[in-house]
Amino acid sequence: MYQLKKPKIYRSWTQDALSFVLHIRSASQPEDPWHPLKDPESLSGSSSQAYATTEVLEKHHAQYPGVSKSKVLRKIDIRLVPVLCALYLLAFLDRVNIGNAALFNLRQDLKLGGNEYNTALVIFFVPYVLFEVPSNLLLKRFKPHVWLPACLFMFGLVTVLQGFTQNYSGILVTRFFLGLFESGMLPGCYYLISMWYKRSEAQTRYTFLFSSCSLAGAFGGLLASAIGKMDGIRGYHGWRWVFILEGLLSCVMSISFYFLISDFPEEAKWLTAEEKAFVHARLQEDVGDSGINEKMTAGRIFRALKNYKTVLGGFMYFGFIVPAYSFVYFSPSIIQTLGHSSIRTQLLSVPPYACAFVVGMIVAALSDHYAHRFLFIIFSACVAIAGFAILFVEHHNSNLQYGALFLAATGTYCGMPIILCWFSMNVRGHIHRAVATGWQIGFGNIGGIIASYAFLAKDAPEYRSGYSICISFVCLSALASFLYFIGLTVENRRQVGSKGEEGKVEGGGSEKDDVFVYLR
Repeated sequence: MYQLKKPKIYRSWTQDALSFVLHIRSASQPEDPWHPLKDPESLSGSSSQAYATTEVLEKHHAQYPGVSKSKVLRKIDIRLVPVLCALYLLAFLDRVNIGNAALFNLRQDLKLGGNEYNTALVIFFVPYVLFEVPSNLLLKRFKPHVWLPACLFMFGLVTVLQGFTQNYSGILVTRFFLGLFESGMLPGCYYLISMWYKRSEAQTRYTFLFSSCSLAGAFGGLLASAIGKMDGIRGYHGWRWVFILEGLLSCVMSISFYFLISDFPEEAKWLTAEEKAFVHARLQEDVGDSGINEKMTAGRIFRALKNYKTVLGGFMYFGFIVPAYSFVYFSPSIIQTLGHSSIRTQLLSVPPYACAFVVGMIVAALSDHYAHRFLFIIFSACVAIAGFAILFVEHHNSNLQYGALFLAATGTYCGMPIILCWFSMNVRGHIHRAVATGWQIGFGNIGGIIASYAFLAKDAPEYRSGYSICISFVCLSALASFLYFIGLTVENRRQVGSKGEEGKVEGGGSEKDDVFVYLR
């Protein structure tokens, strides 16, 4: 039986931080290797309600004697996470492959001058930002296994059409509709994952999903280097083949995703009735009633949007989006300024993403192990700032510049999934979570508009303004994360102080007498 100490409820956040950094505890492990059981005293310093306790484990074992937690989680992991990772990899690949295509005469063929290429990048974000929240609400209405593959097919089709554009107007139109159909992918995937896992289990899964971005960047570079060799076939330059073939891949795969994507736990056909009840019970212990049957009203949506934590969650993600899109859109051009050919540039763009993937998974595992998010975000921000700072001051040592790209990519792509997981898993109720996650990602992606104009052709090859913009916005994210951390600390203390009083569940979920403790 697991031995858990009685939590100390009133501790300052500075004590929490010092104890986290200076005193690493060895905790007992349950049978599920993904989910190390935490000592509540070493976590947020609040009530241990949010995590598995001995009493909860005993109750679940008595209620569901035929269910093994590790087997159920393993089944969920196999059926849910890899499918969503593949889905998002294709989505992100179609979104950012324009950065690779630009090296194969795209600008020359479409006669893009001045900042017209940057404008083509920007137009994507207009519908992408506006339709994030509506898309999440439609996902709940039409079910994930229908909505997500439909979006995948449509933006795959638009990507194919993008390969046949003949002028500036054509690339603007296709990029607009690409943003429209891709708006539901990331918030939809995160929303779905958040309805399956407890908060102390989610970070590794979130990062694994978000690492599809890193894999898409690495895979995109390799794929573009291969497709680029098709330059001239049927009279098409390589950039057209990049769009056509990658778009066709998405269209074909969308058919299989209709059968592979799982809906919400209450509707999963591959779980037994007892396993469904077990999943529901453990999630209810963590965040309360999921509220899957709650009615969508304008009041619920407005309450979710006006919450200060929702606003801070948007700024946290917004700050990291700017360097993320700057890197993915312009790193091939930056590498090319170091004196490499187009094909070699594509290949050299792969290692930074691979490094970000490996380090990101390690950081996510540690974050889940200690059930802590804030300090890992600050660590990621520091790494990203270090990378962009080196690029800002160094313009003669190509090896050092290339190494700095590793730091920039690693810090950026480590921090973003932690922010997304931290925020979404602290939101209760289907409607509130759908709206809040959609808002966070939608508002955050406004940063893509800034990123599109951060690295202008006239600033090459030093790009000082671009690097300074990236550093500034990473600092903004760190500040918003700090304010969010302080807000959660204050609310945890207030809720613990009023324990026993009836309180509202955020987002309009069921009311409970116990205290909901925010994960910090």
